[in-house]
Amino acid sequence: MPTIAEWLASLGLSEYAQRFAENHVDAGVLPDLTDQDLRELGVPLGHRRKMLRAIAQLNAAALEPAEAATERVLRDEAERRHLTVMFCDLVGSTALSARLDPEEMWRVIAAYHACIGEVIGRYQGMIARYMGDGVLAYFGYPRAQEDDAEQAVRAALTLVDAVAHLQTDADAVLQARIGIATGTVIVSELLIDETPAEQAVIGDTPNLAARLQTLAEPGTVLICPSTRRLTGELFDYRDLGTLALKGWAEPAQVWQVLRTSGVESRFEAMHKTKLPPLFGREEEIELLLRRWRYATQGEGRVVVLMGEPGIGKSHIALALGERLQGEPHITLRYFCSAHHTNSALFPFISQLEHAAGFERSDSPAEKLSKLDALVAQSTIDLERIAVLANLLALPISDHFRLQELTPQKRKEKTFAALLAQLDGLAARQPVFMIFEDIRWIDPTSLELLTAIVGARAAASGTAARHCEARIHVALAELPAHDDDPAHTPWPTRGRGIGREGDERQETTEGGHGRDSRSHRWRASVH
Repeated sequence: MPTIAEWLASLGLSEYAQRFAENHVDAGVLPDLTDQDLRELGVPLGHRRKMLRAIAQLNAAALEPAEAATERVLRDEAERRHLTVMFCDLVGSTALSARLDPEEMWRVIAAYHACIGEVIGRYQGMIARYMGDGVLAYFGYPRAQEDDAEQAVRAALTLVDAVAHLQTDADAVLQARIGIATGTVIVSELLIDETPAEQAVIGDTPNLAARLQTLAEPGTVLICPSTRRLTGELFDYRDLGTLALKGWAEPAQVWQVLRTSGVESRFEAMHKTKLPPLFGREEEIELLLRRWRYATQGEGRVVVLMGEPGIGKSHIALALGERLQGEPHITLRYFCSAHHTNSALFPFISQLEHAAGFERSDSPAEKLSKLDALVAQSTIDLERIAVLANLLALPISDHFRLQELTPQKRKEKTFAALLAQLDGLAARQPVFMIFEDIRWIDPTSLELLTAIVGARAAASGTAARHCEARIHVALAELPAHDDDPAHTPWPTRGRGIGREGDERQETTEGGHGRDSRSHRWRASVH
């Protein structure tokens, strides 16, 4: 078997050799690489597909007859899985094919399939089968994740927009309609191994997704009750009531997904009712409030909340926000995502779009107008407005020639624009910044966040009350790792920034101040 460097060179992808070496990916590991593994290595979609095809060819060539016989026995097995299934259909394809030349129709379908493949892959789904103008996709196979249903719905909303804006030679506006269902299925490994494009899934879920798709109006997404339950209040829905489905003895409840909701936090979206008040966390809340008081006096603070999943980190951050409701301040919330660890500045872009009030139906001009209104609050100059518009992929007159800049210079200008916007907000009122799930922050966002913390530190150490010293940053949703500094963006011990002589880290367990080495919850103060 060739070395990794030789194998990549044979594919014309030698630029990844160093990256593979840095991650200790050698020839022995190569056959086990998955799409997710390559994604984590930072390989873009097209090159991932090329690598995966080559890996499949290597595995097939290495398969001995005896091993093949053994594999056939294993492939005959099936497994029970909980899947979210999407069925997408191109509306009016029959009429379109009747008036187009077969070659023109082929190009339309090819562009449609490429669009679907790109979107489904972006949201961690897998194409199971292409059926002419219909596409069947799975979310939760081969790797299951807790937010598979959410990712399927996000992919569906993106798809109906992407297909509607698809540019083809045909003089027609394309539209898709989509049905999504979630449930338990039986997956046949035999077909998955022998024909990777046609996975066999047995159960009601794929049929339900197909039936929902037939009921959907052009450009809409319909979901079943289980998908609705799993997506909580992350989206806005229209309750269509109970509808009769062909092949189902009883009518089924059906919802149309309209758009992503205005709920900022995934934690809040998955809790429909008002959260109960916190008990036994008075010490932690008081610690955070003391840090907030320092920030309002010009002595900015960073607090890192760490603990096992489900122990209440997001609830504590939410409770602190509720305590501050009666005080003049500006709250900025940033949410990192496990699916966007390689998407530069993802939490900052999402926060800008949400704060500006972008809607799916907004035109680029409408979005630009909303962005202008947002940044007017922080009085930054025209060049920095252009930089932020460029960050959000909005069309602008490139008066400042941003596209002629090197990537490094564009990044510097982007950082400067975002810092200037934050600086302007902090000049008006104290700023409370919340970062959730920071363990998934992308490297560029971490670099910017470090710059924000550095600016706050420099400001706190001066006699003048620089506005960035009035920033209080709470970094929530870090897992606890027994004082291992490699798991936090900054050292969790050492001199705090603020009042002279304030050299301590406050550590608690369950609000009772136990030994930090057996902690379940920790607040690291900087």
